[in-house]
Amino acid sequence: MSIFSKFKNRDRKHRKSYGGSRAGAFFLFLVLILLGVFMIFPIYLSVIQSIKPPQELFEFPPKLYAVNPTDQNYTDMMKLVGSQWVPFSRYAFNSVVIAVSVTVLQLVFASSAAYALAKVKFPGVKFFNKLITLALLFTSQVLFIMQYLVMASLNLIDTLAAVILPAISTAMGLFLMIQFMGQIHDAMIEAAKLDGASHIRICWQIVMPNVKPAWLTLMIFAFQGAWQINGYAFIYSEQLKPIPAVLQQIATEVIKRAGVAAATVVIMMVPPIVLFLIAQSNIIETMAQSGIKD
Repeated sequence: MSIFSKFKNRDRKHRKSYGGSRAGAFFLFLVLILLGVFMIFPIYLSVIQSIKPPQELFEFPPKLYAVNPTDQNYTDMMKLVGSQWVPFSRYAFNSVVIAVSVTVLQLVFASSAAYALAKVKFPGVKFFNKLITLALLFTSQVLFIMQYLVMASLNLIDTLAAVILPAISTAMGLFLMIQFMGQIHDAMIEAAKLDGASHIRICWQIVMPNVKPAWLTLMIFAFQGAWQINGYAFIYSEQLKPIPAVLQQIATEVIKRAGVAAATVVIMMVPPIVLFLIAQSNIIETMAQSGIKD
């Protein structure tokens, strides 16, 4: 069979799955384009707001484009950051330490706990699974006072550990990993046990490579949440504050620094978006490979 025939047969199958006509394929393509525009629009609007001069920021009705685009907002933001008595590099270092630590530790603890709850039989496992499902109903604000009391009792207030430790365990991350690990066949784990593998080796060398989409997704969510941590209630020393804290400080005057505030929003969006774009390709590739059956 020639390559042309293969593509012709594939195109015939695709057309049949889309309702047997090119109109169905075009309609699906149009819907996907509209959904893509709908998702990109907030990012586009944030970028446009950041390059508008002050007089355009308060126009009504607001325009979806900048008439006189300028980089003055970013210049003012860098000047205000540079005027702080703590160097900006210190704030960036704190944010990187918090984001990387929270992401790595959350992956380690969530994966280990999920393996135990999904694949290890012990008394009370069903109760703990139901408890985790119930924990999804509570927001982080509900746990804030308890987290503060625990950090204060450990004498960790005004340290980076005070914002890292409460963020390394989330019900959503644990629930996500449990659902994916539950799909791993028990026969694979039993075969590893017969070969003398321990639970730690089974978890990290057998189960984790098979749930790559799950921990890549968890990595995106964990990094995005950790990057937004400002640590106001836990950190008081200026040299320990992360980037969100200082950017919120310099954008507090709403009218005078509205352009600076718009620029800070864009700056804070860049790292999570970059990480998402990198990890997204790996997730799609892994899902495509996992769908291939022998």
